[in-house]
Amino acid sequence: MTLRMRVHDKEPIGSALRRFKKLLERTGLHKELRKRKHYEKPCELRRRAKLRKQNSIRKAGIAPLPSS
Repeated sequence: MTLRMRVHDKEPIGSALRRFKKLLERTGLHKELRKRKHYEKPCELRRRAKLRKQNSIRKAGIAPLPSS
């Protein structure tokens, strides 16, 4: 996946960098790179997904699910 961004004439480097960061965020590339930095075993993925679900339920104030 290639990202292209044109820096305009007389554009401050700070605003160009901010536009570039927004471009990375919109494409999801930064998130994907962080995700692939280290290999995560499938059981670890399932465990983190389960914990995320439990945390969202707890934050919403819904009764907790029984552990299985």
